[in-house]
Amino acid sequence: MSVEHSCRIQRARVGALFSGESRMTRSRKIFAWTGATLLVVLAILVIVLVTFDWNRIKPTLNEKVSEALHRPFAINGDLDVRWTREPELGGWRAWVPSPHFVADDLTLGNPEWSKTPQMVTLKHVEFRLSLLPLLAQQVVIPRIDLTGPEAKLERLADGRANWVFDLPKSDPNAEPSKWVVDIGAIKFDKGLVSFNDQTLNANLDVVIDLLGKPIPFSEIVGSKEAQKAQEKGAVPQDYAFGLAVTGQYHGQKLSGTGKVGGLLALKDASQPFPVQADVKVGDTHAVIAGTLTDPQNLGALDLRLKLSGASLSNLYPLTGVTLPDSPAYSTDGRLIAKLHDPAGANFRYEGFNGKIGNSDIHGDLGYVASQPRPKLSGVLVSNQLLFSDLAPLIGADSNAAQKKRGGESKQPSGKVLPVEEFQTDRWRAMDADVEFTGKRIVQSPDLPFTDLYTHLILNDGQLSLEPLRFGVAGGKLGYPPRRPQQAVAGQGEAVGAQLQAQAAVPDL
Repeated sequence: MSVEHSCRIQRARVGALFSGESRMTRSRKIFAWTGATLLVVLAILVIVLVTFDWNRIKPTLNEKVSEALHRPFAINGDLDVRWTREPELGGWRAWVPSPHFVADDLTLGNPEWSKTPQMVTLKHVEFRLSLLPLLAQQVVIPRIDLTGPEAKLERLADGRANWVFDLPKSDPNAEPSKWVVDIGAIKFDKGLVSFNDQTLNANLDVVIDLLGKPIPFSEIVGSKEAQKAQEKGAVPQDYAFGLAVTGQYHGQKLSGTGKVGGLLALKDASQPFPVQADVKVGDTHAVIAGTLTDPQNLGALDLRLKLSGASLSNLYPLTGVTLPDSPAYSTDGRLIAKLHDPAGANFRYEGFNGKIGNSDIHGDLGYVASQPRPKLSGVLVSNQLLFSDLAPLIGADSNAAQKKRGGESKQPSGKVLPVEEFQTDRWRAMDADVEFTGKRIVQSPDLPFTDLYTHLILNDGQLSLEPLRFGVAGGKLGYPPRRPQQAVAGQGEAVGAQLQAQAAVPDL
């Protein structure tokens, strides 16, 4: 190989080397400029986000939200976004800044038919949005802080309610959105809720406030009840909020206090939500403590219920349950409810003990909100029954007692059984199937009865006692006789009622 040829090869190698280095240098420059450009753009974006006056978008934001809700919505105060890190997240996530949205003086208006302009007002709201979950189509808001929340809820007699929004119906054939909204803790200071419901003749004001510190469930319901809840595999949360309510319900004065669990417990339908309340409506006093399952949908109740009042009949306007007039009463038992039972909301008042006047009362009662009428059923027992306590149930109480409970008839002094007509206007409100046993009737100078058993059936306004048996000295006094019975019709008069006397009884 000639010297000249070798030189050409060497020059070619050197040229290729310098050419490669030149290309690498250009690539580095391109990457460097690209990176620098991205950093500049990012820096500009950060500067814009940090210095941007978010109040400029308020008119557009207010308009869009108002259109979506078909209600006037407004952020009347400042709107701001603050970028901060969250060290408590730990690891590299602690170095990723998150936007904190802050807004003052928010209002959500009422529908046009309402007499009050605002449904909800907020003095201040603040929440943090996690950015990384957005990549997985998740809107994660770890916490929302509310200051000065107030809500005014109202419902008209025709059923229109301001908490029902006139939103456009979604296409049933459309695929559900892949986006998921996850809201963590909700924290607020004292909140006010007013409730005006013409269908219930109710006007209530409720104050909700954080307790000084959470109260353990066992401290309210007792260690035994708390242990039962644990054995079911679900431990209720502590009580976190206190309630105070005043106003009117069904036209009667109402006042009460209560405690409930934290808002985080509302998210888990399987988590028992603790409730406690001490409420007085008119002459009726109710004390409850226990749990509510699936509180967002009112799934089920498991409560200890103490109930007392001047007369059982006073419960009708409050509950819709038809009960007779009675002396002052008090009961203590366990209320279990399945509010979404296919047959209708199902309530069981189990193992209760109490007094009606000076007579004891024990048993189990069930109430099903079925169609076409709800039904009350159960078994009641009294170990010692005073006739004076039974008298108001059948209208045979004293004239003074009748006047106190609203009766108008005057009971003759020489008669024991009543001359007052039965008040049957509520008989068609529900059906009933109840057995009652009075094991011992305290002797009356007018009546020689020693015990009592009856099976009361109320069906579509027709009342029958199948049978009605009194024990008397030396025999039995019973109805029906051997021939077929007839029911007592809901017209205030006995139809075909007969008694079969097997022993001598006084003039009644």
